[in-house]
Amino acid sequence: MSADLWTFATTLYARPGVEAACLELQAAGADVCLVLCGLWLDSRGVGHDPDREGQLRHIAEPWRQEVVKPLRALRQAWREAASQDAALNALRKQVKQLELDAEREQLARLQALAQTWPQQAGKRLNAWLQALTPEACSDACQALQMPVKTR
Repeated sequence: MSADLWTFATTLYARPGVEAACLELQAAGADVCLVLCGLWLDSRGVGHDPDREGQLRHIAEPWRQEVVKPLRALRQAWREAASQDAALNALRKQVKQLELDAEREQLARLQALAQTWPQQAGKRLNAWLQALTPEACSDACQALQMPVKTR
């Protein structure tokens, strides 16, 4: 288990099926950084709490709306034209890196808030995942489920 959220997120994202699941969730309107934070909290045994969820959303939503989404929209808008224009393609790659840097900063902000939240024995596994993903994304959630710990 990774101590920091960024390492956890990048390690999880590299697992088979996770990237596709995250893109599906993103298309359905989920904040993937928030979902990854929830998975991190689930993996650490931090029980879901609606007040804490609200605190996470309070940090995540403005950053997502004002920083991440505009960068993503610009990158996506340039996709077709960049395939025909080498200079635009180079700029698009820079925007993609900025988008990734913005997501990393969002994860750092979420971690700063949640890193000291205590573990709670007996809490439902994947409760954060279920709370932070749209109901219509059950297939994506399957790919993100944390394995059940056995003793």
